[in-house]
Amino acid sequence: MFRLSDLSPLPQLRSSPQIPGLLISLAFCLAAASGVQAREMVSVQQDEVNLRAGAGTQHEPLWVLSRGYPLQVTGRKGQWLRVRDFENDTGWIFRPLVGKQPHHVVKSAVANVRSGPSPRSRIVGKVTRGEVLQTLERRAQWVKVEQEGGLRGWVASRLLWGW
Repeated sequence: MFRLSDLSPLPQLRSSPQIPGLLISLAFCLAAASGVQAREMVSVQQDEVNLRAGAGTQHEPLWVLSRGYPLQVTGRKGQWLRVRDFENDTGWIFRPLVGKQPHHVVKSAVANVRSGPSPRSRIVGKVTRGEVLQTLERRAQWVKVEQEGGLRGWVASRLLWGW
């Protein structure tokens, strides 16, 4: 049978001056972890849509976004989503104009597209900053992508932003 007295180190831990600090640190970590949510991503489903200054068509268009452009959802107001892009620009988009098809955008000046998920794999093409790529697969630090023109291959995930 198990008895509390078998836990001889327990009384020593309670009297340790380090325990209150450890408990406070643990409490902060747990509180922070409980507030962490997976980031919600969407991508543009139409050929061209307006990203607006506010939640409604009465607000001025800030940019025109093309099909596949990935966005992170940061807020909601009715049928409108507050979103940000890879450059941290923010705006509002009408919810029915976006979907859940995963895409990435190139955030580096140039990125090599490779035949496999390795820096030793053959380079099959290059993509440039701002290009939108459909996401096909993910592995460790690599993303298999497809360009609208047909180029398909693997890009290091650190060079991309999106899903």
